[in-house]
Amino acid sequence: MNLPIENLVITGACGGLGSALARQALARGARVALVGLNAKVLEALAATAPGRCAIYLPDVSDSAAMQAMAEDWLARFGVPDAVIANAGVAGGFDTAEAGDLPVFRRILEINLLGVATTFQPFVAPMCARGHGALVGIASLAGRRGLPGNGAYCASKGGLIRYLQSLRAELRPSGVRVCTVNPGYLRTALTAGNRFAMPGLMAPDDAASAILRAVARGAHTLVLPRRLGWLACALDLLPEPWHDALLLRQPRKARAGEPGSTPIPGLPAARPAAQAAAADADVRER
Repeated sequence: MNLPIENLVITGACGGLGSALARQALARGARVALVGLNAKVLEALAATAPGRCAIYLPDVSDSAAMQAMAEDWLARFGVPDAVIANAGVAGGFDTAEAGDLPVFRRILEINLLGVATTFQPFVAPMCARGHGALVGIASLAGRRGLPGNGAYCASKGGLIRYLQSLRAELRPSGVRVCTVNPGYLRTALTAGNRFAMPGLMAPDDAASAILRAVARGAHTLVLPRRLGWLACALDLLPEPWHDALLLRQPRKARAGEPGSTPIPGLPAARPAAQAAAADADVRER
């Protein structure tokens, strides 16, 4: 089965995986809604395909802003063949630190709620047409909690379950839901990681695999596949063994620490480095 991918909406299109997806789709002649927070990056992408792009700068967790984006795109270019909810952030989290609670909330807002607000305006039009694809970029981290990374793992674990639910709901409609579970991608989101990253992939390679999976109507995709097998094998370990193995690994940098990435929209009470980054781009995985 080869589904058309001539009209796409991509969130988190400013860098990493999102920009790779946009570049490849545009190179194939598609019309692409470029959704992100860095206007300059999006303008550079749009310049490669005049007349086939529109730029949107909403907060993906803002349902009103995402509704306005969708209405404009539908009016200008019609119902998309695929909506790829790619925007996401990551950051270390320490439950003992009260100042980290806003980080947890914001990660959930972007990584989990943001997917629902991205999909919602397009579900009815896609169902009325009888086909389309809703693609959620989750993570293998959603399958197992990692020390110091509870907020990110919780957001991706919740996203996996949300996508499973949505897939069952939409099955009779002809609209497909695809869950993409990448491992580690070579992007700004992983650049500061201090732990081992087996199976590290280039964003362009991941983007090619995702677009192929969408075209063939896949329900799930693990990148790279061998890392999915490793995750399955680790799941067979007794919990104490698994915990002991993970505790030997360095933790994800918390907001404001060296190696951390900006999380847009954090309250101003966060450390100065994070307050200054509040308007920064949402980093893709």
